[in-house]
Amino acid sequence: MDVTLIVLSAGNSSRFNYSVKKQWLRIYNKPLWEFVANRFNEFFEFKKTIITANPEEVRLYKKISDYEIVPGDKERQLSLKKALQKVNTEYVMVTDVARACVPEEIILNLISSIKYADCIVPYLSPVDTVVYEDKTIDRNRVKLIQTPQLSRTEILKKALNTDKLFTDERAAIEAIGGKIKYIPGSEKSKKITYFKDLDLPCLKPPKKLTLTGIGYDTHSFEENKKMYLGGVEIESSFGFKAHSDGDVAIHALIDALLGAAGFGDIGEFFPDTDNSYKNISSVKLLKEVLNTLKKTGYEIINADLTIIAQKPKLKEYKTKIQRNLSNILNAPVNIKATTNEKMGFIGRGEGVAVIANANLTYKDWYEDYNSRK
Repeated sequence: MDVTLIVLSAGNSSRFNYSVKKQWLRIYNKPLWEFVANRFNEFFEFKKTIITANPEEVRLYKKISDYEIVPGDKERQLSLKKALQKVNTEYVMVTDVARACVPEEIILNLISSIKYADCIVPYLSPVDTVVYEDKTIDRNRVKLIQTPQLSRTEILKKALNTDKLFTDERAAIEAIGGKIKYIPGSEKSKKITYFKDLDLPCLKPPKKLTLTGIGYDTHSFEENKKMYLGGVEIESSFGFKAHSDGDVAIHALIDALLGAAGFGDIGEFFPDTDNSYKNISSVKLLKEVLNTLKKTGYEIINADLTIIAQKPKLKEYKTKIQRNLSNILNAPVNIKATTNEKMGFIGRGEGVAVIANANLTYKDWYEDYNSRK
């Protein structure tokens, strides 16, 4: 059987109430979205795996994984429709990234049952009394629907060719008269909605390691422009020639942080072809990068910068720069300054270069979860 797997991971994780988006929680050394995709592919050989991502995060997903990444949408169904455009197999299995621990037998039972219907759906039966509109109803007639669900691709595409929103594939296919088969689900397929839902046996704590990145940047001088280094204004008759304010120290630091995370470089985040970054404060760029690192599951350990400058003299600014960056990063920062012994363009007083080193680690959600018990 040729089956495509779609992992829906474009949500905002608003109900999760944690500094890290749930799809970016590290399970050992993998973000949850990749962990889920890998787990499914260990159980069955899917023809292709497609993962939907928040449009702002697509580039980050692609940096990490070889799976096909598709920009998602605000609504689950709209994300699914975008992913289905990339599907050309007869069958498609759709799962939510929040169902991280779906057992192997559920996936294999879905596959083996597809000949019986247009959509195969796992479900649980309620064990408590069920009341609807203040009236007790027969709980044996109630089904608690789960994902993943396996559908015939063409029928699912047809069912979703509407502006009406459905909560799952089953509801859409049922609405056009498609045949539905229900199979027993599993308590292990619990959906992660809130932070307290992380008590799942397949979720392992993040690996304790140090991720190191190195950044380098250089800018020539420009007369009659303010100079900033590490977010501190330097008394000088010239600044840095650049698209932004030219803060060479922060630019090198950003590259070091992005390098440690494996997210590329400053030019990919803030291209100099984008006029919205014209003369922008580099502190704003740094804070945007820090926000990205925070929500994608990283913590800063420390940073170390070496500023190479023949001029201006930086002795009286080193401590100010260090304190400013440390406050912004909420982590230890060390600043060193040296000349270039009058060699090269730096030695001739034509510009400044900065080398930065930054160390990150994964946010330990497991420790935070246990502390909240």
